[in-house]
Amino acid sequence: MANVKKSITELVGKTPLLELVNYEKKHNLEAKVLVKLEYFNPNQSVKDRIALAMIEDAEKKGLLKPGYTVVETTSGNTGIGLAAIAATKGYKFRVYVQDNVSQERFQVIQAFGGETIKLSEEPVIGRVLEETNGDFVAAIDVLRREVLAKEENIYFVDQTANPANPAIHESTTGPEIWEDTDGEVDILVANVGTGGTVSGTGKFLKSKKPELQVVAIQPGENSLPSDTNPEPEEITGVHPFEGVPAERVPSTMDLNIYDKKVEVETIEAYHAAREVAKTDGILIGTSSGAAIHAATELAKLPENKGKTIVAILPDTGLRYLSTNLFREEFQG
Repeated sequence: MANVKKSITELVGKTPLLELVNYEKKHNLEAKVLVKLEYFNPNQSVKDRIALAMIEDAEKKGLLKPGYTVVETTSGNTGIGLAAIAATKGYKFRVYVQDNVSQERFQVIQAFGGETIKLSEEPVIGRVLEETNGDFVAAIDVLRREVLAKEENIYFVDQTANPANPAIHESTTGPEIWEDTDGEVDILVANVGTGGTVSGTGKFLKSKKPELQVVAIQPGENSLPSDTNPEPEEITGVHPFEGVPAERVPSTMDLNIYDKKVEVETIEAYHAAREVAKTDGILIGTSSGAAIHAATELAKLPENKGKTIVAILPDTGLRYLSTNLFREEFQG
């Protein structure tokens, strides 16, 4: 029984590429749009890759030992991946979650036995978020310094500064795309949250094909909190990396790897996700919709005629059923 797996750790990665044939026809696109369906990972998101990589890296370095509690801050998917890996390896897990993520994320983490705490429920974090207008990186920093530093027998994963994050994409996601396209990929499109996906995948692909274009996505102005719009409809897990102070950019984001930035508004991501569900039968999340929207705009450019665009789709739409994503009457 050589093909029988013994752990979900053996199921991470090797996700498929799908050409959006019907979507291309509907939009009369003259470039190929291929999407990497990361919801084929065991817990339905790209973050399964880094969850496994960061935990196993910590084990090898002696930073994570039996009896320890794994701790992380997340917009949801990393927490789910870590909760599952922690469960299968016998660790306790605690996660500090952004308040605005879907209810499904809280429920899934709890189902794996993880403890969930909203960022606003930790007083020092709530204060920093209010002072910085929702700066996630600043919130992580204060959590590390003022809360976790006082505890023992914990391992703080810190995906925004953990080198195992981009490294796993360089060693798996990039090679998978290269192999599945036979090297015929011209443009990579990926969202920026921690920046690990675009940095690691982009680094590998550019090592194989230096002329390949890496396109990184950040939220549009109307999808970010501001004084005039303090609670916008946001793209969960996607954060700005240009036009913000350098200290707000995660160290896992290689600012030298991307060639072009595309800003996507939440409603544009919603429209793309709703449409591709009906044209090609894939149910994806908001950040995945953002990647498809960006890929579509690139495919319309005359200079990209005949090229192959690969967009990484982070997760499944099943985690957004309680949100406005699939409420088509919601137009933002």
